[in-house]
Amino acid sequence: MSGREQAYLAEVFESNYIAPLGPMVDRFEHSIQRFTQTPYALALASATAALHLALRVLGVGVGDYVLTSSFTFIGSVAPILYQNATPIFIDSDYASWNLDPTLLEHAILTAPKKPKALILTHLYGQCAAIDPILAVCDAYGISLIEDAAESLGSRYRGGQTGTLGTLGVYSFNGNKILSTSGGGMLVSSDPHLIDKARFYATQARENVPHYEHLEYGYNYRMSNVLAAIGVAQMEVLNERIAQRRKIFGWYREALGEIEEITFMPELPDTVGNRWLTTLTFEHTNPNRVRLALEKEGIESRPLWKPMHAQPLFKEALSLQNGVSDTLFAKGLCLPSGTQMDHDTVIRIAHLIHKAL
Repeated sequence: MSGREQAYLAEVFESNYIAPLGPMVDRFEHSIQRFTQTPYALALASATAALHLALRVLGVGVGDYVLTSSFTFIGSVAPILYQNATPIFIDSDYASWNLDPTLLEHAILTAPKKPKALILTHLYGQCAAIDPILAVCDAYGISLIEDAAESLGSRYRGGQTGTLGTLGVYSFNGNKILSTSGGGMLVSSDPHLIDKARFYATQARENVPHYEHLEYGYNYRMSNVLAAIGVAQMEVLNERIAQRRKIFGWYREALGEIEEITFMPELPDTVGNRWLTTLTFEHTNPNRVRLALEKEGIESRPLWKPMHAQPLFKEALSLQNGVSDTLFAKGLCLPSGTQMDHDTVIRIAHLIHKAL
């Protein structure tokens, strides 16, 4: 926590306005708008809810296809199923660990019919190659939804991730660089899309005194209480990003001379938030390193298991080049919490040296 959360929560309790919506929700939305330079923002219960609404307002439904990053978390993909649409998974490249732009056009041309949208994940806070990806989407009339759940504050050629496509999504889950304990945000430069998403997020209630419904909606809005935490968190976001990048630098300095280790790359003209420090081992099984750290009470985790390799999607369409499978087999996420100091990073690095 930043230290200001309790003060803003006190304002909420003094106002006796703890239900969903309220002044802090508006304030949180405005803080995201100012920081990301996006004109419209909608605070929601989760980033998964935001992705669901993004697909709904774009008209994705039964029989439609949605392109998506394979190397990602299930929350990036599950909303496609909520809309009874079909995912098409696209593998990564080694340059960014994100969606491979060279596979995108082939995925479009070989799909059973033209996909309606692409959900592009900015993995572990690092930018995907937006320009070539957006060029293909524009050429084929496909809406780009940026899954920037992990990349709030990351910049691609000066623009904020999440604001470069048709719609963007941020997460404030407990493990993110900015946390309200749970929550998400949908952003766009299109007011009509945000207005429609806001309508669906509040049970699709018509503008009459009683409850009137012509369409179905969801209970997806953020509470005034959680938004107050978000307002305080936004005040220290730049400090958080600077600290995460510093932690990554300490790891790279301590482990960079080990030939078999490769850190997640950063594309030219981009600045990732380094939400997590992630790396791969060329010869050593990363599980051996993970267990060695666990023995000392230090948690680390494998990289995301690609969606095309998940049993849930064993019959799904996918374009694979082996990159994400290799990264999953060789990769590890290291402790990266903002409160970590240099001595802690050196201790972890020493244990990794010892395990190798």
